[in-house]
Amino acid sequence: MPNPIDTLLESALSAPFCFGQVLVEKTTTECFVLSHRDDETMDRLQRFRCPEDAIEIAKYDDVGNYRPLKTAPNLRHGWRLELETLEDLRHALDYFYPGRLAVFAAWKSDKLRTTPLRETLDRQSGMYRVAAKISDSQVNDLVADFCRSNGGCLRTILWKRDADGAIASTKLPKDKFDPARDQATAANPPGSATPATAAIPATVPLLCQEACNLLVAECRKVVKGE
Repeated sequence: MPNPIDTLLESALSAPFCFGQVLVEKTTTECFVLSHRDDETMDRLQRFRCPEDAIEIAKYDDVGNYRPLKTAPNLRHGWRLELETLEDLRHALDYFYPGRLAVFAAWKSDKLRTTPLRETLDRQSGMYRVAAKISDSQVNDLVADFCRSNGGCLRTILWKRDADGAIASTKLPKDKFDPARDQATAANPPGSATPATAAIPATVPLLCQEACNLLVAECRKVVKGE
């Protein structure tokens, strides 16, 4: 039985596409070339040929700082990853953005379950249990800052604030919740009414089905700060 992720990749490869800050192209020899989307026209790029090289490429930003959040918009520049098979491509993209291909596949097949932030916080234990005490107004401010595409995270938010379906943050632009929008081109500040314009039509979105551990940790900081 074909891997559903491979099937999605094959359908996307009719043209170059972007996955976060990674540009994927198919060569005339049926191989794949990955690079930072801002480096598309650069000739002097450091070459890599193994999907595991993506682990090291994604580890640090341009100035050598560790990247704890792999979907942050700070993937380093200056590299070119050449791969021979679709399986290698799948592995490399999963190293760049762990779990995002599987989430995208589930979403495309209408099998993705999203989890409200309050549910995520309520199930915390130990030192993170206090995070559930964060107020709605604090959530509104925190998500707007921590999850914003310009400087925060490139994921498209699908989860709600609570079981009643409240939006994650009213201070984020509507594009932040739209899988059709390319978050990597969102240069507008939170709350801007000006939509981001995709530079490349073919884009596989980085979807966020529930709050990540880093956001939970930030919720705890807010509560403890009070």
